[in-house]
Amino acid sequence: MQPPRGMNDILPADMAAWQRLENLAREIFASYAYQEIRVPIVEHTNLFKRSIGEFTDVVSKEMFTFQDPGGDSLTLRPEATAGIVRAMISNGLLHNQKQRVWCAGPMFRHEKPQRGRFRQFHQLDVEAFGYPGPDIDAEVILLSSRLLTKAGVQRIELNLNSLGTPASRRVYREKLVEYFTAYKSKLDADSLRRLEGNPLRILDSKNPELQDIIKNAPMLTEHLDEESRQHFSGLCRHLDALGIKYVLNPLLVRGLDYYSHTVFEWVTTELGSQGAVCSGGRYDGLVEQLGGKPTPAIGWALGQERIVELLRVQTGEVRATPPDVYFVIAGERAEAEGLRLAETLRDQVPRIRVEMNCGGGSFQSQLKRADKSGAAWALILGDAETDKRVAGLKSLRVGAPQVEVAWERLAEELRSRLAQGQTQDSTQHSNGLPA
Repeated sequence: MQPPRGMNDILPADMAAWQRLENLAREIFASYAYQEIRVPIVEHTNLFKRSIGEFTDVVSKEMFTFQDPGGDSLTLRPEATAGIVRAMISNGLLHNQKQRVWCAGPMFRHEKPQRGRFRQFHQLDVEAFGYPGPDIDAEVILLSSRLLTKAGVQRIELNLNSLGTPASRRVYREKLVEYFTAYKSKLDADSLRRLEGNPLRILDSKNPELQDIIKNAPMLTEHLDEESRQHFSGLCRHLDALGIKYVLNPLLVRGLDYYSHTVFEWVTTELGSQGAVCSGGRYDGLVEQLGGKPTPAIGWALGQERIVELLRVQTGEVRATPPDVYFVIAGERAEAEGLRLAETLRDQVPRIRVEMNCGGGSFQSQLKRADKSGAAWALILGDAETDKRVAGLKSLRVGAPQVEVAWERLAEELRSRLAQGQTQDSTQHSNGLPA
């Protein structure tokens, strides 16, 4: 049996990079006072049609939709924002309140699997509600910058654009339709479909045969109203003051209908065609569109698979954290006491990682397993040690002699050695991820 196409297992050997990214994200989100929210993986299909837009690729081609036994049409979430907005409205969280939230989890899109693009993929998602000014735009971009930098991601570029207000975009849309209609015979099937429903998405086409046509199309930035210009210039001033470098990209439009004003993407050239690793923008009209009161909002989503792959390309494999201690045990009495001693150490030594040898084996074979595990020390307990109520403590990484430690002093001894080891690790750690 194999998993469904485009839905991949994440194996224990691969989890170190995932866990470190998620732990770092939790730490940074908390430092910005963003609170975690969890929303269902499945929502009513109409939620995504109303929010994302029926003419988008996501809704028209990529959603996993099914009918439940009661006859309701349900969809595996293709993105998180719509579900979070629905949760804000249905739980009354926006009544005279501002909200800063984040969530993490799997999303689903029926796309052709390729590097950096899967049918089940995982995102970290940040959303802020109730803040109308460009200061919150700057904050969420700054938050994304801090997370990517602390994670050790290198050689990425921030692309920035403004989509203006819905009113200014309607005027621009008419000019765009007029322009592309003149080239209708040269447009591909996707662009012809977008011309009828969402012509701005033609600007995002990767078809090399269309690039000259797209390059000469009217630019949205030339048709922004004064409100949009002031908002966007305010954001740029904030980013300049913060030292966040960016590139103005008038072709950046994003693939979902709900965006307005600011849109942005962090992009790389090191993952092939799937270059966007974090994307977001404003969606000031979405809350009202889904039945709530008018509420300004902004957010972004970061693809975990793409970040993990980019880190692998740029810095090499992120190794799993090894155990601190491998317990080598031989003898019936030693086995019983060893299990008890291991539990005592877990109680008394904060965050210690103890791996018990299970399944028997000679001392020599167990020591080989201990060395292979990556543990710093081996605790050795046979029946003879059990009779004396001591354990052998053997360093597996430096040539220090083996010593015997009384059971009563084991926790104290290991606390001391762990503290020394963590100090050394902190001076040698270089990939930006927390140990």
